[in-house]
Amino acid sequence: MKYPADYQAKPNLLANKVILVTGAGDGIGKATAIAAAEHGATVVLVGKTVSKLEATYDEIEKLGAPTPAIYPINLEGASPQDYDQLAQTLRDNFSRLDGIVHNAVQMPYLSRLKDYEATDWVKVMHVNVTAAFMLTQACLELLEETGNSSVIFSTDDVGHSIKPFYGAYAASKHAIESLALTWAEEMSHTSVRFNLINPGITLTPMRKRLFPGEDNAALTPPEERAKAYLWLLSDDTQGISGTLVNCD
Repeated sequence: MKYPADYQAKPNLLANKVILVTGAGDGIGKATAIAAAEHGATVVLVGKTVSKLEATYDEIEKLGAPTPAIYPINLEGASPQDYDQLAQTLRDNFSRLDGIVHNAVQMPYLSRLKDYEATDWVKVMHVNVTAAFMLTQACLELLEETGNSSVIFSTDDVGHSIKPFYGAYAASKHAIESLALTWAEEMSHTSVRFNLINPGITLTPMRKRLFPGEDNAALTPPEERAKAYLWLLSDDTQGISGTLVNCD
C-alpha cells in the first residue's frame, strides 16, 4: 500500500491516546514521538540512551504537548520479565495503550555473511526481532483492552528483496515482516491493528554512519516519514491491518 501523500493530520489526531515509541532517541523514532505528541498523544519514550531520550523529552515539552514519559531499557539484554514490568508500569500509570511504534534497530556494518561476526548476528536479531516480539506480547492484553489500537513495525526494502552485504539486518527485516503479518492474521478477530511501514531512504544517524558520502540534500528528513506513522496510529486507518505501507 502506498502512503497517501495528500494526507493531512488533524491537530488533535491522537488526543488522549498513549503511544509507546522504541528508538525514540533519534532518527525516525524521535521524529515520530515528537509528531505524535504534537498531535495530542502522551508518548512513552523507550530506548537505551537516557541522554537522547531526555533530548526528545525536552523538545516535546517545548511544544506544550502532553507531558511524555521516559522508560529506559536496553533491548539487547532485556528479558521477558523486563517487558512484563514495562507493561505493568503502563497499566499502573496510564490504564491504556493505544499504539506501539517499533523503530529501535541495530545494523552494525555492511559485510559478507562469511565474515559476519556471530555475536553481532545474535545482537541484531535480538534487538530487531525478538525484542519487538516480546514487547508486543507483553503489552497485548493492554492493547486489546484499550481497543482500536495500532502496532507498527518498521521495515526496509531488504525485508522483501535480496540484497547482498546487509547480513543480519536483512534477515531481521524479513523476519519482522513475517512477525507483523502473523500477528495481524492471528489477531484479526480483535480491534488491534498490525502494520508495517517501509520509510525508504531517510536522513538518519544510522544511514549517515553506513553511507557517509551521501548528499544529505538527497535524503528525506525523518520528520517527513513521521507523517505515515501518524496516519497508521490514528483512527483514520481503523480496520486496516496486515498491510505494508511504502513511503516512497
